[in-house]
Amino acid sequence: MMGLAVLMIAGGCGTKDQPTPAPAPTQGSEQTNVNKPAADTVAGALSFYTSQPEEDVTKLLAAYNKKYPNVKVETFRSGTEEVVAKVQAENQAGKIQADVLLVADAVTFEGLKKQDLLLAYKSPELNKIPKSLVDPDGLYAGTKIIATALAINTEKVKTVPTSWKVLSSAESKDNSIMPSPLYSGAAAYNVGVFSRTDGFGWDYLKGLKANNISVVKGNGAVLQAVAKGEKSYAMVVDYLVAREKAKGSPVELVYPSEGVPVITEPIGIMKKSANDKAAKSFVDFVLSDEGQKVASDIGYTPIREGIAAPKGLKSSSEFKVLSSDISKLTEAREADKKEFIQLFGQ
Repeated sequence: MMGLAVLMIAGGCGTKDQPTPAPAPTQGSEQTNVNKPAADTVAGALSFYTSQPEEDVTKLLAAYNKKYPNVKVETFRSGTEEVVAKVQAENQAGKIQADVLLVADAVTFEGLKKQDLLLAYKSPELNKIPKSLVDPDGLYAGTKIIATALAINTEKVKTVPTSWKVLSSAESKDNSIMPSPLYSGAAAYNVGVFSRTDGFGWDYLKGLKANNISVVKGNGAVLQAVAKGEKSYAMVVDYLVAREKAKGSPVELVYPSEGVPVITEPIGIMKKSANDKAAKSFVDFVLSDEGQKVASDIGYTPIREGIAAPKGLKSSSEFKVLSSDISKLTEAREADKKEFIQLFGQ
């Protein structure tokens, strides 16, 4: 997949050995463009694993349960890498507890796809989602557009930067921060993309290290450090900056001129889901007009055609996207993280 298609390549958990391709879905394992079941016929427990912030999960589930009141959703929430580690541990133990997975990026889902852990389901809502952002086999689909951009503290930075190079320049030395790819799926994707983009590469990341950039667990901690003035510059996901600015914090969001890495927070159903009827209803809701409006109200740029980005954010047509080949990113994920550890000492 090219261009925006690679938005789906954002974060998976690659393996050391090149995985074998997943077998084609068996007959009856895929549901395509079917009528949705009546809401009152969807019931039971649903286990939802996600990397979304807890506050956002609460709002999403409240909206879903308003439409599907007979489904009890139990949630496990952490950074993408920890969520996937839990899935892998459960798989090794013989039973994945999750029914639905929604985490940072498509690279993560590509890894799970190659392990044959996902259920093929082509939601009837996909006709309004760009095809380039949907797995062609129906194993996962993007749910929103999230760019990693620059954030600055406006009380400390008077000249707004326009380039990623500011993070390796003298003006930000000892005063910048980024999330760790060992915790954040978006950060893992960023490392994969920057290290493979002309004009950046591992030399750029070495420049960040030489400039003494701080590396912390997740994007939330990164943004708070800038909002509080502990750091002046950050590499961070865009929606968090827009939210914090709306609260009155002295932060500004900058989409660098070279372009930005983008993830789509895909959603997928685990192949051995104990309640695939509820799981499918959840996927349908997240991708529906109603679910995408919820995403926009929360503060995300929707992926569904026809729904505008919330105030303070740009849609994907308004910025250049930095991307790389999804298969290469998937295969190299673990190697990239090891190289990052060697460089930054995490």
